[in-house]
Amino acid sequence: MKEITKQRLRGVVAAAIADGTTAGVNLLVLKDGRELFYDEQGFASREQGIPIRRDTIFRLFSMSKPITAAAVMILVERGQIDLGQQVSEFLPGFAGQKVERDGKLEDAVTPVTLLHLFNMTSGITYGDEESAAGRMVLGYLDACAGKLHTEDEVSTVDFADGLGRIPLAFEPDSSWHYGLSADVLGAVVERASGMRFGDFLKENLFGPLGMKDTDFWVPAEKQSRLAYAYGSTAGGEMELYTGENLLISSRMETRPRYEAGGAGLASTIDDYARFAQMLLNGGSLDGVQILSPRTVEFLTGGELTDAQQASYRHWVGLEGFSYSHLMRIMKNPGQAATLAREGEYGWDGWLGCYFANFPRECMTLLMMQQKKDAGTIAMTRRIRNVLLADELI
Repeated sequence: MKEITKQRLRGVVAAAIADGTTAGVNLLVLKDGRELFYDEQGFASREQGIPIRRDTIFRLFSMSKPITAAAVMILVERGQIDLGQQVSEFLPGFAGQKVERDGKLEDAVTPVTLLHLFNMTSGITYGDEESAAGRMVLGYLDACAGKLHTEDEVSTVDFADGLGRIPLAFEPDSSWHYGLSADVLGAVVERASGMRFGDFLKENLFGPLGMKDTDFWVPAEKQSRLAYAYGSTAGGEMELYTGENLLISSRMETRPRYEAGGAGLASTIDDYARFAQMLLNGGSLDGVQILSPRTVEFLTGGELTDAQQASYRHWVGLEGFSYSHLMRIMKNPGQAATLAREGEYGWDGWLGCYFANFPRECMTLLMMQQKKDAGTIAMTRRIRNVLLADELI
C-alpha cells in the first residue's frame, strides 16, 4: 500500500470525525493474511474522553448476519438441515401463513423455506407504516420491546415463532425485502442443534477461531471497552444514543433471552477479522477448519433472480451488488457507486460497522464505529475509493 493511500485514509476518517459524521472509528485492512493498514481515531465515549482503541467492543447490528449465515452452513454441511426445508418444520408459527395482496390478507401459496430466509426473499420485513403486514410487524416489535428486562422477555425461538404468525409482505420467492429473516434463522439453528444460539456460535465459531470478545452480551469486566452509540439532532449536533433498536440492549450487560441472529452480536475489529479471514481462506484459520472450501464458495457466490433484483435495486448505494446468503455480492462493478471488485462480498450494520472481503485480491476491509443509520455512508464509500484506487493492492 502506498504511503499516500494511508494518509488519505486517515484524512477521510479525520474529516468525518471533525464534521460530526461519527464519534470515532477504527479501520483495518488485511491482505494475504497480514496487516496492511490500521488506524484508530476519535472517541468510544465523547463524554468521558475515552478514545477508540484496538480492543474497543462495538455492537455489530446487521454485521451479525454473515456470522449467522456461517452457522447455518455448518449445519448444512453436517447434514442436519437443508435449505429447501420449510421453516414450519422448526417453528410451527410458520404453518398456514397469510400474505398481503393488494391490501387484503390471503393464504400464502409458497411456504417459507430456509433458502428464502437466507436470501431475504421470505416476505418478512422490519415493518413499515405503509401496509397492514408492515404495521403488524412494528406492533409485534413494540410488544416484545415492552417485555425487555422482565421475566416475560421473549426468547430467540419465541420471537421467531411469533413472527411467523404475522402475514408476509409478499409471496415468498417473488421479491426481495430486507428484514428479520436472519433472526428466524438463529431460531432454526437453536431448534436443529438443540443448543442456545449463542452457545452454538461459541462452540462452533467463536471458540475455534479465537474470537474471545464476540458475544450477545458484554460482561462487567469488559464493559469499559464497549463503545457508546451516537445519533444526530435535527440541527446536526451529535448526541448520545441509549435506545434499544430491534430489541438490542443499550449496554448489553446481561445475556439476553433473545439472541438476535440479525442484529445482536458485539465484537472487536480483530475478532471480526478472524471470522473474515476464515472465509477468505476457504473456511479455515490457523489450522482450524470451520467450513469446507466448497461450502464457502456456495456461501459467498449466490445472486438474486431478475424479479428479486428489481426490488434490491432500490437500495441506493448498493448498485452493482446482488444479495445472497445474508450478504451483498458484487456482480457488476461498472454499475457500482464506488470503486469495486467483482466477487467481493460482505455486509454492514445500523451503527456503521462495515465488512468487505475481496477474494481475488485476498484482502479484507473492516471498519468499526457506533453512529445511528451509518451502514454504507459517504465516509464508507470514500474509504473504499481511496483503498481500491491504490494500484499496489
